[in-house]
Amino acid sequence: MKKIYSRCFTGLLLPFFLLLLLSCGEKTKAPDGEMAMDHTTEETTPVNPKKPLSNEFKAYWYAGDAEITSYKLEQARYGEIHDGHAVLIYVTEPFLPNVQVKADGNNPKNVSVLKLNATKKFLTGIYPYSIMGSTFYPVHDNQHAIKTSLSVQEWCGHVYSQINNRDQFEFTSHSYFEGEADQSFSLDKQILENEIWTKIRIHPEDLPIGNLTVIPSLEYLRLAHKELKAYEATASVSSENGTTTYTLSYPKLERILRINFTSDFPYSIESWSEESKSGFGANAKTLTTKATKMKSIKTAYWGQHDNDDLMLRDSLGL
Repeated sequence: MKKIYSRCFTGLLLPFFLLLLLSCGEKTKAPDGEMAMDHTTEETTPVNPKKPLSNEFKAYWYAGDAEITSYKLEQARYGEIHDGHAVLIYVTEPFLPNVQVKADGNNPKNVSVLKLNATKKFLTGIYPYSIMGSTFYPVHDNQHAIKTSLSVQEWCGHVYSQINNRDQFEFTSHSYFEGEADQSFSLDKQILENEIWTKIRIHPEDLPIGNLTVIPSLEYLRLAHKELKAYEATASVSSENGTTTYTLSYPKLERILRINFTSDFPYSIESWSEESKSGFGANAKTLTTKATKMKSIKTAYWGQHDNDDLMLRDSLGL
């Protein structure tokens, strides 16, 4: 069984350097023309040897843009299905492993990560939900995600939670619910469901399968008000007609997650489903959240913030 593991300038130079420093994507070149991605890494804990990056991976993920994919969302909440949309934004970034934030520039301590920002928006009756999760996973696929976080906003209030990968997993959470409130504790490292979504895009052949212990996604734990800990799970992989399905089942949580992606590079996420209990108490029933791909583009979205750029949302069906 395998486990996954751009200051101050003045004058006319300022706009130029700010543009370089604030870009979300990672695109740096070494003198020989190769992408300067394989930095010496300063880790807080030992990691496994780096797995090599293929030429097609470098060409796709280090072109200076992000991959943005929109999905039609059918979200289970309060015992009903609610229509909405989801967006997955994948992009490579230089990441500082100790402070665990995006690096402002080249640094020998940088770790190259594939970042996933996953967003959902849907309505529950009169009020809206907005959910965003961020996961920062080393492209060399040699350790757990360095950080994963979640924010949820709706009219009752908002919550935030985060796991930092240090000597142990360090969990912090802030919630408007009395029973959850502010939390901070450490737990042993286990497979993170959140990191599966980035590992798929890098080395799907090494996805963990069999009987596992997995920390479920921060989104699920928040919406279901479940304790953050590792749960027993079983995982399997199957392929048919050019699509591979990764299935993760949690018996005690009565929850099954299925992620469908193309069997060939770049292993694009085509759809997913999440079967679990929805509702309260005896009225809870098993429903299935579904997300189906609509459109996908590659673009440097962080520079496309003017009114003239609004038309780009049309290309995503948003």
